[in-house]
Amino acid sequence: MRGALTVLVAWISLVGGGPAWADTDEVSSLELGAAASLGSGVTYRKFSLKGSHGPAYGHLLTVDLRNRHVSVDLLYPGAVGARERTSLLAGERGAVGAVNGDFFNINEDQHPGVEVTGAPVGPAVSGGRALKGAVPDGQRFGPAMPSGATTEDVLTVGRDRVGRLDRLVLDGSVLTEDEELPLSGFNQYALPVGGIGAFTPAWGRSSRERATCGTDHDRGAPCSDVTYELTIRRGRVASAAHRPGRGAIARGSVVLVGREKGARALRRLRVGDRVKVEQRLRSRRARTPRFAVGGFPILRGGASLPGLDRRTSAVRTAAGLAGRGRRLYLLALDGSPAYRSGLTVAELARTMRRLGAVDAFNLDGGGSSTLVTRARSGGRPTVRNHPSGGAERAVANGIGIFIRP
Repeated sequence: MRGALTVLVAWISLVGGGPAWADTDEVSSLELGAAASLGSGVTYRKFSLKGSHGPAYGHLLTVDLRNRHVSVDLLYPGAVGARERTSLLAGERGAVGAVNGDFFNINEDQHPGVEVTGAPVGPAVSGGRALKGAVPDGQRFGPAMPSGATTEDVLTVGRDRVGRLDRLVLDGSVLTEDEELPLSGFNQYALPVGGIGAFTPAWGRSSRERATCGTDHDRGAPCSDVTYELTIRRGRVASAAHRPGRGAIARGSVVLVGREKGARALRRLRVGDRVKVEQRLRSRRARTPRFAVGGFPILRGGASLPGLDRRTSAVRTAAGLAGRGRRLYLLALDGSPAYRSGLTVAELARTMRRLGAVDAFNLDGGGSSTLVTRARSGGRPTVRNHPSGGAERAVANGIGIFIRP
């Protein structure tokens, strides 16, 4: 009884007087390690608990967003269509802590010869700059989403320093001298059937061919044989091609890729025609946030979302919010052999709630799950968990925590 009471007191202290959930059996199974400060407003600790498939061990960052010295931003390798290890991304930016982020285009087994882009599934915003939109739901990688979730769901932190679960929708168009065409993709590895996508220099050097493969409901469907690509430079069509290309996109240029109906619309344009491309990510709750990463919600208002997977257990990464969005939790499970069974998505939601989160968001897991910290004195970041693949995996993006003087 004394041990259970000690864990309960530690839990209340961790969440800062948060809601006293009645599920005391779940609380008593959680064992928290001592908190270590990484600097003003950021702490790191370990924890353990029992899952339905065996013991689980985890690593947790707690971030006080009320602290003016603390900030959160997206870590990514300088291009949307690229990958890098979380520890290197954190080290390059000087983050004191970080976890891996969104699910991403990790393989193309069903499209032989098509380049794997490494691009993330959902929207991405870094430093207030929109980097990309969301692929169609049927084109995503990762476990099944709960009822009502879409690839447009994001975890954000706004300029007001408040964390939110939000949804970012692409709002864009291609304006020609004769018509206005809808834009249905922005730096995405997959476009809706019949759509037109815009690729900017932020995409990087990866091939754009993958954008025309699969369908809205079947990621493995064949690539379209009706495609077209235009390069727009200084507001005019500079070149055209029947198949999407690859390579860096020059500053001030935009490449338009169309499939099916979208391809036929682009074919009506000629070199020299005036074209204006407009795109933005529209938030349903606020202006474009300072930071946004894709994934899917698992906990909202203290309640697990309906339809969470209760059977498949895995190593996982998650983020949570409490204190009206002023407290951020970043979690990664350990992938060492003793704990590799991990948690189901439903168990992950309950764990985030037990740790104090009111809202929670599932991020990429398995071999991608990584949590790193950096000593207060500086130096290279240290990977705190054991990646389940035996070595740290290169990922599309991550969440970085920064402390500034």
